[in-house]
Amino acid sequence: MTRWSWLKTWLWAVAAALALAGCSSSEPPDHTIGWGPEKLYAEAREEIDGGRWQAAIKALERIEARYPFGRWAQQAQIDIAYVHYKDGDRPMALAATDRFLKLYPNHGALDYVYYLRGLINFNEQQGWLSRMGNQDLSERDQQAAREAFDAFKEVVTRFPESKYAADSEARMKYLVNAMAAGEVHVARYYFSRGAYVAAVNRAHGAVRQYHQAPALEEALYILMASYERLGLDDLRADAERVLKLNFPESRYLANGGPVREQARWWQVWR
Repeated sequence: MTRWSWLKTWLWAVAAALALAGCSSSEPPDHTIGWGPEKLYAEAREEIDGGRWQAAIKALERIEARYPFGRWAQQAQIDIAYVHYKDGDRPMALAATDRFLKLYPNHGALDYVYYLRGLINFNEQQGWLSRMGNQDLSERDQQAAREAFDAFKEVVTRFPESKYAADSEARMKYLVNAMAAGEVHVARYYFSRGAYVAAVNRAHGAVRQYHQAPALEEALYILMASYERLGLDDLRADAERVLKLNFPESRYLANGGPVREQARWWQVWR
């Protein structure tokens, strides 16, 4: 055997060895090759029902890739948003709802997609509320609560006959009260630290935006007490008059003491 023949034989052997190594380390063959959309979706539903979220996402993405047009891809996109939501991935869940709303602005399931978007933000907002009682910070981000409110409002106003409308409306009422209580929490924080101008601004904001919320009572009291600390007697008298008019038996007037933190206040609105 010549040197050149020997070299060619050696190169072929190396190539074959590499090919075998590559085959041994590669993923197993796709067992879904040749499946129709119905069977693919049935598998995805099994993964969803079993709570296997990552496997469900892969199965749904497989449907989108193989059947990118029509109702199967649309249903897969809706389910992907739901699965990300159940898996606790809020950014991906919201991105999926955004994508669907842009692609299919007239889809028959828009009420559900808006409702799902509201739930995604609603749960984030509840987590924020649950942490608030144990923290002592001056600023809170209520963006998730506002976005949840807007999504539920879409359901109620655009789809009043939807099966999700009643629950959306109930959650909207909860959110209004919760956002008002959040503003009052911040106002209470400022007041307790002697930042009376900041307390006035936040309490006044709560009164202006959430004038029917239960937190209005404390907001008015914080206004009255802050104006008193600032020596603004006329404004204090105005705040007291409004407080007595709306809450003639106010517990804050009865106590006459400083504003105190209320434990687990967010549960009042449930």
